[in-house]
Amino acid sequence: MIKTNKWLQLSATAVLLSALVLPQAAGAAQANQPVAVLAKETVAATAKAEYASYLAQQYGISIDKTVSRSQFSQALAKVVAATQSITEKEALAKAYVPEAKAGATKIAAWEAISASVKAAGLAELAYTYSEDKVASAWKEAGLAYQKGGAVSLQAAQEVAAAIDTGLVSANTLAAIKAEGDTTTELAVELLAKVVEFHGDYKNYLGTVQESGIYGKLAQAWSESSIIKAGELQKLIDTGLKQNLYTGYNLKDAAFDPHFDPARTITYGHSDLTHAIQLIGLLKSEGIDAKIQFEPKTSAFIYLKEWGEPTQTDDYQVVQIENGNFIAYAKEYDLSFEFASEAEKERFQPLVLKYAKRDQEDTTGLLAASWWQPLYHSRTELADYPVITNNVIKEGRYVVQTFSLNEESAKVVAGLKKLSDKLNVETYKFWVDQPFFNYLHGESK
Repeated sequence: MIKTNKWLQLSATAVLLSALVLPQAAGAAQANQPVAVLAKETVAATAKAEYASYLAQQYGISIDKTVSRSQFSQALAKVVAATQSITEKEALAKAYVPEAKAGATKIAAWEAISASVKAAGLAELAYTYSEDKVASAWKEAGLAYQKGGAVSLQAAQEVAAAIDTGLVSANTLAAIKAEGDTTTELAVELLAKVVEFHGDYKNYLGTVQESGIYGKLAQAWSESSIIKAGELQKLIDTGLKQNLYTGYNLKDAAFDPHFDPARTITYGHSDLTHAIQLIGLLKSEGIDAKIQFEPKTSAFIYLKEWGEPTQTDDYQVVQIENGNFIAYAKEYDLSFEFASEAEKERFQPLVLKYAKRDQEDTTGLLAASWWQPLYHSRTELADYPVITNNVIKEGRYVVQTFSLNEESAKVVAGLKKLSDKLNVETYKFWVDQPFFNYLHGESK
């Protein structure tokens, strides 16, 4: 898309107005293992740790070393309730985990798997399994299915389907057997997989180091468009007209990455080439991270003295009563979940050196670098000031206005005056210093 120089000059400033309110033993044993085996084990261990962390962050679920039937049942109900938008009482009523015999407190592996298969929506698939297919699947986990044994055919079918679909890993099950007690590892894996099968686990485009990430990013950008939120947007635009805030961001909650906040930074921009180069920069520095592309529309006041705006599919304006315009610009957020908090801390020095413009004509910067880059964290980082996000959620739509902390109460009060039906949430978050300076009126 070709844009005029005038439009480029305006957009470099205008996009920054969006969403603002101004004012050793083990080592010896491993030495004999093939590299491929060690790599596979490392990946598996990382995945299990991430499962446990995710369940704790998103649902407040922590599994004890000894897994009881009631604990697993309640945890599964919590997951089902969240992923199916029902109450936990309604989820428990589905009775995925059957009542135990009198005095029994533990839950067998096959019982936990059976309950998870039903909760994940795989039951009908399981019941298509013949006994031969059941035996074959069990064999993959080093298990021998015995007709008429302790595990019924129906439960055996459910276990087989869980193995084949990856709801449970063969290695996890092989270590405890179908009739063994459910371990913490198995419980965590099953719960996380149920979440995943319902599409509520981590949501991301790819990783920094994968070769195809640039094509995926370009495709995601081309498929995105200006987001329109109907009556909600009309209401929020009224706040713009009243100068309650100078701009807002509109996002689609379906693209929420569900990343670990402690390892995540979200970076906003409006230029595809800049995004591609930023990922290339991280890759060249040996940094890896999961990447989620989050379509975003920035709405802000376009002053009539800036001249007649040029409209495109990605940049649209609507004139308002005082002669100014409300501009709607297609943008994006890139959320990066780094491998560690230490890797996350490496992000800012690279941006300040290679993606922050300090003078008009300069070289050695990424394409379309801004005077005030915009990136933020939900957890504390050194040298990042704190501001407030004022958020409205309605269905899939998420409206955000960023403000200085001392301005937040005024913004919230103004939003609630627009409609008593608006539910405004606020939270503090950490933002880069150049953007914080911009909120204080600095132009560079």
